[in-house]
Formats: sequence, structure tokens, C-alpha cells
Amino acid sequence: MTRVAVVGGGVVGLSCAWWLARSGCSVDVVDPAPGQGASYAAAGMLAPLSEVVPTEDHVLRFGLHSLQLWPAFAEALETDWGSGIGLRRGGTLLVAHDVGDAEELQRFATLLAREGFEATCLGSRAVRDLEPALSPRVVSGLHLRGEHSVDNRAVVRALLSACARAGVRVHRHAGSLVLDCDRVVGVRTENGLTHAEVVVVAAGHRSDEVLAAAGLDGGRRLVRSVKGQILRLDGTPGLLRHTVRARVAGEQVYLVPRDSGEVVVGATSEDVGDDTRLTAEGIHRLLQAALTVVPGLADHELSDAVARLRPATPDNAPVIGPTTTPGLLLATGHFRGGVLMAPATAHAVTALVQGAPTSPLVEALAPARFGRPTPAAGRYATALDQS
Repeated sequence: MTRVAVVGGGVVGLSCAWWLARSGCSVDVVDPAPGQGASYAAAGMLAPLSEVVPTEDHVLRFGLHSLQLWPAFAEALETDWGSGIGLRRGGTLLVAHDVGDAEELQRFATLLAREGFEATCLGSRAVRDLEPALSPRVVSGLHLRGEHSVDNRAVVRALLSACARAGVRVHRHAGSLVLDCDRVVGVRTENGLTHAEVVVVAAGHRSDEVLAAAGLDGGRRLVRSVKGQILRLDGTPGLLRHTVRARVAGEQVYLVPRDSGEVVVGATSEDVGDDTRLTAEGIHRLLQAALTVVPGLADHELSDAVARLRPATPDNAPVIGPTTTPGLLLATGHFRGGVLMAPATAHAVTALVQGAPTSPLVEALAPARFGRPTPAAGRYATALDQS
């Protein structure tokens, strides 16, 4: 039985741990506060097309692959947990509030069509027929039927429960990598050394810190912190039927409904380092845009406001794969797509640990693209077989 330690207990780290344990590995997770980082603040959108950026093809393709995995992943997780995770399949509505926003939305629709993706263009009346809570001032919309959402906090609770049932040991402490003869052999916490044949660093925006403490960062930064402020509003269920992403005078906002009546409103994107303060300006911008698009939110209670740090890489794509240090895998840098990409990342990491082939989609995300060469294929399998 292969022993694996996962450093980081967010949605990506916990998904990897659970999938590894289901595949027969002995797994430890090391995180002082599992699920309380970016995974806690996330909106839970499973929406790779909504965030298409022409220069981020790897992000789009890996996100689409993971979206296909989500229904089966959710079913398995709900079975292991014994409760639902709020999977909603209504699709995403992209809406424009004025003529300038509509022109930008049309350019986006053209981009999707050029890439071969189907989206339904809607006029003002049609988009409000589909989503009556929208302001009458909304001028146009775009319906992406294949996108979904989940309750991210329910997903984390489900993963922690499923991990426990699968025998994963969760160490609620900070941990540092332990090397022996230039090979990672485990993780040390205040309770001692957890031995592992493979260590997966899935520590989000702290990943560089974990690598640097062990002298494995090569003097270069792999992951930067991007602050996001996000709000939760509570009200009567049923106000919104779809996830709504809007442009209001160039300002972008998304609104993600839950079955409970909660609506998640987010999110700012601020390159301000490790600053997690909630600011009046950030909250004001989000509320102003949200109320402009969905006036009915005015009666909702502001029940939660948090700021967390997303992990972003130089090309905004995740880093998944082996490093030049034997025994060390990375699964980090998921930026805006941690919840979306969790199933595909868990599958990829499990394949890598088992020495199984991975797809070109995964190979394109390897650390080697940043000048950190990937070991020869089969190196991990050989090393583990000899352990």
C-alpha cells in the first residue's frame, strides 16, 4: 500500500486525498485549518466557459474535462457522505446592463462560436423571461446551458467526512517537508514525522512557502496570491434560477443561488499580496453591481463577507505533476477554478502516484513548463516498487 501525504486541505487537497484513499493508498492530510482558505470563500461555480480567456487554452480544456467528471464525482461524494452538496444544473446566464456591456458580451459570444461552443444569445425580453428577477434595464444575455454550480462549503464538509470514512488521517497542524538524500520522505508536524513515499503539495497560495522552507523553490516564485472579497446574502428561496454573471458599466459580478435562498455575490480580484482585509470599497462595488442587475436582492440579509487568497501561476493555469525532487508532486495554482478542477486534479494525481499514464491535458500543466523538468515517465512507479 503506497503511503501518500497531502500538504493542504482545501477542496483540491481533500479531493486528491479522498480519491487516493479510494484507490487503495494510505493517505495523510496536513493542514492547520482544512477547508478554511480559498475553498471556504469560493462560490462553487462549475463554469469553464464563462471565464474563457483567449490566452488560457489549457485552463479552458482542463476545466471542461473536469466539468464532465463532476456529476459522477458528486454522486460518489454524496454516497460516501450521505447527504447532498447542492449540485445545480440550471446553467449560467451572462447578462449585459448597457450598450457597451452588450458589445463586450457579443464579442464574447463570437469568441465562443469561433471555438465551437454553443451559447444562446438572448434579447432583453427573452433573458428576463428566463430569469424574471433581472432588472428591466438588462439589454441582452447569453445562456450557457452546460454549466453547473455546487455549494462549496457543503463540498468541503462532504470531503472531510468522506476522507474520514475512507481512512484518511487529517493532521490539523502546519507541516514541513522532510528530505533524505534529496528525496522527499514525509511531512513533519508538531506531533512528529508522517512518513510518505509520495508527498503532494496542494497548499494553494502557501505552496511556495512550503517549497521554500525545504529549499525546493529554486529561488523562483511559482504561485502568487490574488485576493478575492465575496459576499453571501440570505433571502427567500427561488429569487434566481440560474447563476448570473453580469457586466455593469464594465464592472463584473456574479450571483450564484443556493436552494436555501442564499445568493453568493463575488468577487473582487486584487493583486495586493497577502492582504485579507475586507474593504468598504470592495463590498460597495459588489453590492452596487449586484443590486443594479437583480434589484430584488435589496431585501436580502448580508449574512457573510469574507476575503481569501487565490493561488495564481504566471500563466493562470494550475501546476499538476512531478518535480525534479523524487517523491514530490505538485497540485496547486488553480486560481479561480479550484472547485471546478478538483475532480480532474484528483484523477491526475492518483494516476501519477500509481505510475499510470496521464493525458496530454495533464502533461501540459506539469511544473516543467516553468523550467522545472519532469522526471522520466515511470520514475515514481519504479521508486515505489523498490521501497
